[in-house]
Order: sequence, then structure tokens, then C-alpha cells
Amino acid sequence: MRPGPLNLITDVAGLVVGNAHDARLRSGVSVLSAARPFTAAVHVMGGAPGTRETDLLAPDKLVQEVDALVLSGGSAFGLDAASGVMEALAAAGRGFAVGPALVPIVPSAILFDLLNGGEKGWAENPYRGLGRAAFAGAGTRFEIGSAGAGYGAMTGRLKGGLGSASAVLGNGLTVGALVAVNALGSATVGESGHFWAAPWEIDAEFGGRGPARAYPATEEPRPMKRTGEATTIAIVATDAALSQAQAQRLAIAAHDGMARALVPSHTPLDGDLVFAAATGEKPLAEALDTFALGHAAACTLARAIARAVYAATPQPGDLQPTWSHLFGT
Repeated sequence: MRPGPLNLITDVAGLVVGNAHDARLRSGVSVLSAARPFTAAVHVMGGAPGTRETDLLAPDKLVQEVDALVLSGGSAFGLDAASGVMEALAAAGRGFAVGPALVPIVPSAILFDLLNGGEKGWAENPYRGLGRAAFAGAGTRFEIGSAGAGYGAMTGRLKGGLGSASAVLGNGLTVGALVAVNALGSATVGESGHFWAAPWEIDAEFGGRGPARAYPATEEPRPMKRTGEATTIAIVATDAALSQAQAQRLAIAAHDGMARALVPSHTPLDGDLVFAAATGEKPLAEALDTFALGHAAACTLARAIARAVYAATPQPGDLQPTWSHLFGT
């Protein structure tokens, strides 16, 4: 298993990502889309999620493919980002056909960044416009760190952000991850700059510090945010041909990566969620391919989470320090 050429989720051929943010708002939106609909699923492990159109991603529902997936800041206000993406898709003639009508399918998830110091007293919800802008700017190369849905994100200790990573497997399949890290827990061990995800790091992609020599095994962590303020939302993607049920298993397996990279994770006080996307470009050769995909999804998501925190940049008015400020690059 090795990173793809960009070490981004867009190493999965056919996928593009767009980011948009508002510096005064201190929030933003990230959109994953493709030239044609793709299979998608979702699995929620946190106790306080915020979502739109996720019920239709169950394997027994009529719609089996989506046109885009949206990750957004803004708490429930951020769900309107999907409306902007829907408008852009409709203008491009995209959507699920119901007779002569086309309905773009755009599931989304949000994180809470309303208390991060940004100006939130808007007269009109800004997230619809941010969704349109993110969709319009989508491409194979995009910024991580303080960008998109992770622009105003925070963790229990350090500034959060947007992360991405990829892996090319020995069987020729590719897996990628995109994540907005706004965690209740911490991405680093104790007071050190060592990432929990260090055992899965490839090519010093988040500093190359390796695992911490000691772990706080007896520590009983307490929340460093108030109830409802934390959520890590992610997408894992592959070029494999998966059914919606198989994609859901991929999302479930990917949650292991979240638990490896953030301590604690999946608490009653956050909305941790993983979407899975499959473009269907490559058939599964054997049953063990799904086993390999699940492992790769977990490893890749763990790496993407660490890369989000590692790449975050200082901004005026930050309420938390960045990893780079405390530990250097």
C-alpha cells in the first residue's frame, strides 16, 4: 500500500473536490463530486450528528447513486450548503430522473463551528453560496489544513482542519479519504506533538515524528468542548465497483481509522460520521478485495485526520494554537 500521486482523495479517478470558505465567518464548505453519479453510503458513530438526505443511502432505498457529497461547517445552518450544490447540478442538467424532472441527490453532513470567533450574525444564510462556490471550484488538486469545511475547525487541544490522503493497494484498487476534523478528542498524544495516527504514517506526511514513547493509558479524559460542539465528518472513496451495502461496510470499517487518530472518538457528545463513495471503475476480483478495502479505508482516514491537524495554519483571532506553531514543521 502506497500513497497515490497527489495523496488526496482525488487519486480515485473521476472524483473532484472543491473548497470554499469565508474568513470573516471563519467557516467553509467542501464538496466531493464526479462527472457522473456514484454509489454512496453512510455510517454514523457519534451521538450528535447533523445530516441531510442520509436516509436514502440505506441499501433498501430507491436511489442507489448520488451526484455529490457535502461536508460543511455552520452546524444546522450549514445543511443549506447542499441547496447551493443542488442548484449548480440542476443548472448543469444533472439529477435523478423522475419523468421529465431531474432531482440532484446531494447528501451532506455538518460540524459545529459557531463558537470559534468568527462573525456569525448574518442576515442571510451564507452556506448556500459557499456550497455553490465550492462546487464551481472543484478539481483534482485542492488545499488541506485551514480550508473548506475545516477552515474554522477545532479539536480538544489544537486547531483542526481539512485533511486528505490516498492509498494504492497491491490489487490495483485505490482508496482515498477526505475529512473535516472538529473533534472532541485530541489528534496528538498528551502534551506532545506525536500523532495518535503515527503507526500508519507514510513518507513523513505529517512530520515523521513516529509514535510517542509513552501513552497516557490510565488517563480518564474529560471533554474540552461543550455538548454539541464537536464532530468529525469524513468521506472514504474507492474506484472499486461496490454495491450500496458493500459501500456501507466500507464506511463502517473506516471508523476504525477515526478511533486510531482521535482520542477519544465516537462519544455521545459528537456527531462522528463517515460517508463512503464508490465510482465503480474497477471490478472486485475476489472476496478478499473487500477485506483489503476496509483495512485501507481505516488506515487512510487515520492518515488524513493527522494531515488535517498538521497542515492547519494560524489565522488572526484563533482560539487554539496550530500544530505547526507549537511543534514546528
